[in-house]
Amino acid sequence: MSASSPPSSEETFISHLIELRTRLIRAIIAVLVVFLCLVNWARDIYTLLAQPMLAALPHDGHMIATDVAGAFFVPMKVTLMVSFLIALPYVLYQAWSFVAPGLYASERKLTAPLLFASVVLFFIGMAFAFFIVFPTVFTFVNAFAPKGVAVMTDIDKYLSFVMTTFLAFGVTFEVPVIVVVLVKVGIVSVAKLKEIRPYVVVGAFVVGAIFTPPDILSQFLLAVPLLLLYEAGIIIAGLITRQPPAESTALTGNGK
Repeated sequence: MSASSPPSSEETFISHLIELRTRLIRAIIAVLVVFLCLVNWARDIYTLLAQPMLAALPHDGHMIATDVAGAFFVPMKVTLMVSFLIALPYVLYQAWSFVAPGLYASERKLTAPLLFASVVLFFIGMAFAFFIVFPTVFTFVNAFAPKGVAVMTDIDKYLSFVMTTFLAFGVTFEVPVIVVVLVKVGIVSVAKLKEIRPYVVVGAFVVGAIFTPPDILSQFLLAVPLLLLYEAGIIIAGLITRQPPAESTALTGNGK
């Protein structure tokens, strides 16, 4: 093959794999660097995460570690999670740098704002869970502890619950982005989204029942924001896909 000949499909594929590996390594290094900077405060970070539960426990209640190494590994897991969230903008930048060259200019203009909005909404969902849902649910649940029962929560199970709830509310707050993407790519229309609204209401409460503790309060705390965000997505999608007045007038004039 001559030096001027274009690269083969196999060479292109290998170059993409090498670039993907480089991007992944950079993202992992970024997370690890943040983790090493925070590891000295791992116990404090876990205490901060556990604050909603600690505040809701009775005066004599406390959290326990039933696993032999749980008192060490659980704070490490929490610190690693926080490190990933801090490094997330850089991680997403690496993902964007890998994908962007293959997109059209119009696609890049749409993808960048949606990517930014998805990250912001995910963090808002986590904040909503931490500051609103956790204190409300923990206070409500612990209030039903029978007299004489010492409330003691295992730190590993608490972390699993927190991670699941964070993920549930983070994804829930992505609903406007999902709705806009579905409308923009033509999978569904705004009219169809309005038509299926009753089914979405039922689905929201089903999702709330699956991903929250077995009480009606936490189910409402997930279902109601989901429905409000669904409506917001419909409004935003309608504004984005609405035909400009000038174009609409021109088409009307041509049809005369």
